[in-house]
Amino acid sequence: MAGRSLNLRATFFVSALTLLAVPLAAFAGEPASSTTIERQKALAQSLPFSDRQDFEFADRGFMGTRTDPLIKRADGQVAWNLAAYDFLKGEPPATVNPSLWRQAQLLARHGLYQVSDRVWQVRGFDVSNITFIKGDTGWVVVDPLTTTETAKAALDLITEKVGSLPIRAVIYTHSHSDHFGGVRGIVDEADVKAGKVAIVAPEGFMKEVVSENVLAGNAMSRRAQYQFGLMLPPGVEGQVSSGIGQGIAKGTITLIPPTQIIDHTGQELVLDGVKVRFQYTPNTEAPAEMNFYLPDLRILDMAENVNPSMHNVLTPRGALVRDSKAWADYLTESIRLFADGSDLMITSHGWPRFGQETVKTVLAAHRDTYKYLHDQSVRMLNHGLTGDEIAAQIELPPSLAKDWFNRGYYGSMSFNSRAVYQRYMGWYDANPAHLSPAPPAQTGQRYVAAMGGAEKVKAMAGEAAKAGDYDWAATLLNHVVMTDDSDKAGKAQLANVYEQLGYQAESAIWRNMYLTATDELRGGVRKVPASMAPLDMLQGLPSQMIFDVLAIRLNAEKVGDAKLRLAFVFPDRKERFLVEVRNRVLVAQPSEGGETVDATLTVARPLFLDSLFRGTPLLPKILTGEVKLEGDRSAMGRLSGWFDAFPNDFPIVTRRK
Repeated sequence: MAGRSLNLRATFFVSALTLLAVPLAAFAGEPASSTTIERQKALAQSLPFSDRQDFEFADRGFMGTRTDPLIKRADGQVAWNLAAYDFLKGEPPATVNPSLWRQAQLLARHGLYQVSDRVWQVRGFDVSNITFIKGDTGWVVVDPLTTTETAKAALDLITEKVGSLPIRAVIYTHSHSDHFGGVRGIVDEADVKAGKVAIVAPEGFMKEVVSENVLAGNAMSRRAQYQFGLMLPPGVEGQVSSGIGQGIAKGTITLIPPTQIIDHTGQELVLDGVKVRFQYTPNTEAPAEMNFYLPDLRILDMAENVNPSMHNVLTPRGALVRDSKAWADYLTESIRLFADGSDLMITSHGWPRFGQETVKTVLAAHRDTYKYLHDQSVRMLNHGLTGDEIAAQIELPPSLAKDWFNRGYYGSMSFNSRAVYQRYMGWYDANPAHLSPAPPAQTGQRYVAAMGGAEKVKAMAGEAAKAGDYDWAATLLNHVVMTDDSDKAGKAQLANVYEQLGYQAESAIWRNMYLTATDELRGGVRKVPASMAPLDMLQGLPSQMIFDVLAIRLNAEKVGDAKLRLAFVFPDRKERFLVEVRNRVLVAQPSEGGETVDATLTVARPLFLDSLFRGTPLLPKILTGEVKLEGDRSAMGRLSGWFDAFPNDFPIVTRRK
């Protein structure tokens, strides 16, 4: 049996976060152009910077922070650096949009905050917040951050400032890893199994945790490098924020499955004496999500359905389109159910909103923003406008755009309106000229030739950039770079254009994407090690989905006309699957046995998962008898040879080889 015969390794992706300790770019940007400077000044004059309520709310209740700014992993690598954003002082430089600078200053605040008599938050230790509610005998913890390292640091801080209490319950508000990944840093699973700690999550939580990104995970992970600026160093010419948090901790992601499920609005639990009333809000910001209300404390937690920014209806790193209509409708329900009884609103990102009138105002205006986005996008598409045409026209009315929490620091109107169009109409705009578009390299070659060659196109782009038309300059230069990847002058020119667009961007993630493109055009794609799948996530993966992952890796050209029938047996789960390769597809289905197969692999499911997703070879286990391979042993080798290995550094802004 060939050594490759059981090399089935696949990429597994969790919540779009590439949590790797990799060297950041040595970033030295060009200065802001005169056009960029003028646009920054014009924007600064158009917004109510004299409104300081957000700063007062963000600072209220501050009790202190860590002395050591470095939160480290067990291997000594830094998981989170609290000092990384100390440059966010004073007036905004010309290289950062002034509105984004303000948002980054607010989000960079870090430490322990007491938000009411019995509620504290640790903010700024990760991209999200962790909330501690004091019960009768211990803590009810909400959203234990992304990593064990940052969650433990948060618990250590509240223990230092408030006192040591046991954790009695954990609430996961939704199925994204920055809201559960740190749980093992603060909770021992043995206590959960013993009934000492309850873990509460919305219906569908475990399914969505493992399924939302598993099939397209490799592509999502690469695109996440752009969205979050993961290769950019923090700085005035680099990454300044992620829009709803500063950045993502690079540590250990874990998961303990929930013990109690919320499946309907109005469901109530009493957690360590704290009465909690839930609002089930599926298919809003996450497929499995919920808000909750503390009636005895008059506190409303809106999870990630309310944010200090407009959110993404379609995340740029890639995902299924979210339902902006459902989002707005659930916010209407939140207002009806909770607004009159809430004196304080907390959220999974950003700072609290104090006072009943403030809570009502934020909820209603945030709801109106998503409803305006949805309704006006659908109105325009029914007039025959395409997604791009809608994006070019749609703007929030001044009454909504004036609210800082509706600004596009994360999601944006132009991007989100295209997402609404996509949800209803798909990618095709009904123009037959777009039925069979040429790929970018071929399109680039033809445009460049039609315009008289690369030098003329670069000259036109230079004139466009001088006139401040950076979008058109980027379009022209993209054709040049896609035509000839060796055109260093064209790549340098395009990098400069993207850089100015990044400097001007109010959206933190647009800035990150532009500046990551700039970095890769100047220095190439940075090699990063393959990420390991968190074992806790793998255990929640349904067995059928394991074979779905294998199916999308099957290279049809390699298979040719070959056929194969295999049985996979997981004795620890009492599961058996028949896997057939036929007509260049891999089809898997549960089996009772008795069928004719070329080979049968009997393996404990954890071992198979470890081999598939973490690269652990099965051959030594076969030799010791821990894993049994019966039948034609070469069959497994043939199957393995048909699988693709996905690159995690494929080009995005340059031509594919």
